[in-house]
Amino acid sequence: MDFRLNDEQRQFVELAEQFAAEKLAPNAARWDAEHYFPKEVIQQAGELGFCALYSPQEAGGLGLSRLDSALIFEALAKGCTTTTAMITIHNMATWMITSWGTEAIKTQWAPGLTSGEQLASYCLTEPNAGSDAAALTTSAKVDGDDYLINGAKVFISGAGATDVLVVMARTGDAGPKGISALVVPANAAGISYGKPEDKMGWNAQPTREVTFDNVRVPKAALLGKEGDGFCMAMKGLDGGRINIAACSLGTAQAAIDRSLEYMAERQQFGKPLSAFQALQFKLADMVTELTAARQLVYLAASQLDLQHPQATTYCAMAKRFATDVGFAVCDNALQLHGGYGYIREYPLERYFRDSRVHQILEGTNEIMRVIIARKLLENGAAALAL
Repeated sequence: MDFRLNDEQRQFVELAEQFAAEKLAPNAARWDAEHYFPKEVIQQAGELGFCALYSPQEAGGLGLSRLDSALIFEALAKGCTTTTAMITIHNMATWMITSWGTEAIKTQWAPGLTSGEQLASYCLTEPNAGSDAAALTTSAKVDGDDYLINGAKVFISGAGATDVLVVMARTGDAGPKGISALVVPANAAGISYGKPEDKMGWNAQPTREVTFDNVRVPKAALLGKEGDGFCMAMKGLDGGRINIAACSLGTAQAAIDRSLEYMAERQQFGKPLSAFQALQFKLADMVTELTAARQLVYLAASQLDLQHPQATTYCAMAKRFATDVGFAVCDNALQLHGGYGYIREYPLERYFRDSRVHQILEGTNEIMRVIIARKLLENGAAALAL
């Protein structure tokens, strides 16, 4: 196997790293402290194509592979984890709209979303339907030529600051086959937003509850056909798990980079921290585990691109492993900085806070283990052969 990046991939990574270094990293601490949502910077990312990486070219996207996209998200996350995570969520929602939307919907939304001039939120999670997404109760009932949407969604990234919502709602019977996906303007009559959640991390983007009270949208707002929503959501989550795993990789790499600088500069007992073998071993383990996580994420992204029959399982493994490793690396990097790692003058405590939620969203890591174990027990280890 050839693990080298091709010239085009290297160019994309270099462009993303430059954007992260110039636009994200210098501002990330301030955005976090002020709870500021940098929409104007995300729009600048959109000008480079980063807001529609894997959306179809005919709809204005770049049409890149999931592996290419993961490389870019990893590079961006070195600058700001939270902003990059929001860009990944926007990419997922934009991909769904541009892939399954009617011509009218694509005409209305694709230009703004693919350019980053408009932003999208993804609405799946409900107060009583988190890991069990198939149990969602938000309804969309036919009323003449429209749907009337009623219900509530929670933990919605960007809610109240984005322009359009991709909403998973029940149009049929109980269970996954009764779920459909609808495109809803974020300012539609009947939509209300809760207060911004006071979170441990991800402070540079708002997270709110969204309530739908007889929200009317035309039937043309349906993505695909009635009952396709749960399948779309699962396909979206496969890619979303790769995306958030890539964010963990980038954040952990930034933590290691800062640790290398600090260990070379910080003197204790007459010599730099980098001279102490115990700390060398700690650093060696961090880099080794991050490298292993990176290869698993790239493998899973490639399997998704190749439509491997067990791609979902690979995505679950990559998400579970990379987000666990990413958080552990950030924790260890904070420890290497001692007391300085705990104060906000240094970015380590922000890396720690921002990477923690990656083990929860896009399906908790406990659910990732359920997915992996079920496939293993159903099909045997041979099904995961390359």
